[in-house]
Amino acid sequence: MEAVSKMQHPDVQQQSKKHPPGLYLLFFTELWERFSYYGMRGILVLYLTTSLVSGGLGFDEGFALSLYGFFTGAVYFTPILGGYLSDRFLGRRLAITIGGITMAIGNFVLFADQSKWALYLGLLLLIVGNGFFKPNISTLVGELYGPNDGRKDAAFTIFYMGINVGALFAPLVCGYLAEDYFRTTVNGVVQYGFKYGFLAASIGMIIGQILFNLLGNRYLGDIGKKPTGKPAAAAKNQKATNAPLTKKEKQRTAVIFILTAFVIFFWAGFEQAGSSLTLYTDKFIDRSVGGWLVPTSWFQSLNPLFIILLAPIISMLWVKLSQREQGDMKVPTKMALGMILLGLGYMVLLIAVMQTGSDESAGYKANLLFIVFTYLLHTLGELFLSPIGLSMVSKIAPVKLVSLLMGVWLSGTGVANILGGQLAATTESLGYFEVFGIIGGLAIGLGLILLLLSRKLVQMME
Repeated sequence: MEAVSKMQHPDVQQQSKKHPPGLYLLFFTELWERFSYYGMRGILVLYLTTSLVSGGLGFDEGFALSLYGFFTGAVYFTPILGGYLSDRFLGRRLAITIGGITMAIGNFVLFADQSKWALYLGLLLLIVGNGFFKPNISTLVGELYGPNDGRKDAAFTIFYMGINVGALFAPLVCGYLAEDYFRTTVNGVVQYGFKYGFLAASIGMIIGQILFNLLGNRYLGDIGKKPTGKPAAAAKNQKATNAPLTKKEKQRTAVIFILTAFVIFFWAGFEQAGSSLTLYTDKFIDRSVGGWLVPTSWFQSLNPLFIILLAPIISMLWVKLSQREQGDMKVPTKMALGMILLGLGYMVLLIAVMQTGSDESAGYKANLLFIVFTYLLHTLGELFLSPIGLSMVSKIAPVKLVSLLMGVWLSGTGVANILGGQLAATTESLGYFEVFGIIGGLAIGLGLILLLLSRKLVQMME
């Protein structure tokens, strides 16, 4: 393994082809945090809409989808405040610990009491904790590498695999506990063990924090310990934090805001996975495999499974393209292609909706391969867009604003989730075909517009 001193000196780092071991510590820290988040998220809508006698909260479907959208949106707004506090006062390492502990408590509250007040308190703690955790873990990955290190895009793709290993096992474990292992039948009424899924999510978060705090000094050195946006920070950052933004820094900041605005719609469509796509799968997809009924929440593991399989291939593609004379594809181009792939995924799903319609009582079921191919195309789109965006922010954001702008980037997903929740809620009135068609068509259209703007945005970035 490389010594910590190499992680603190980007020039030495660039001479090595290996990634610093700190990347893999952050990989596993993020893995367990995502296990916690996606495990809880995978069963949340089912928990909200299942009747009280069956272990749920019995919410109206439309309200549950709106609440889901608000929650998954709010967890991406708080990183703006969390990023600011980390930059100015806390330092990234302390903020990650505060966030992790807060989220573990939030999931434990959901386990401890199945009531509306416990639901709202638990979700609030998860929202606050995520604000401290999310922007700082991604920023630490960028700080392991020098500003011109060619390995950075590949590093973020590897890091993204950590996210998705956790997201892969989360619905399998938490969904199995909730929908199968702790499911009982009392007087002919099925009762689900949703609370045990929330408990597993809490335990996963605790494991990640133990690893991060025990091994942080060994593999990260002093990276992330001190606030970087504070005038009294380290001498190497002092000039950058006190100086006003240059014209080029302002242009690069503007690019982050412009691309954030575009990807909002990508995430609004992508995040239907936990809401309208989950309910569509539950009602209209034939989940029977060899006489066994696949738990609905398990289908949310398809996206992370495809990422684990495809991320190394996409990572190698970026490295290969970067070795060409004309270099790699530009960031806006990759993101535009990601949006188009998302839209194509919905075009596949429209074929299934044409077979089943939106009326559950009709009894029509679509082959599960339709949802599998939809998630496959959505995953390819995500790989073209999300890790590339994280890498871009860490590269072009001004030093004193890097965590704040990472929070801005993540807040775009927050807007998208709230928008996505409202879109999902309209499936009751508009129907699945209309909603999925609108999302798919707009994603393709906006992707084509971004392709046209790509050259101008690249000029502003460079």
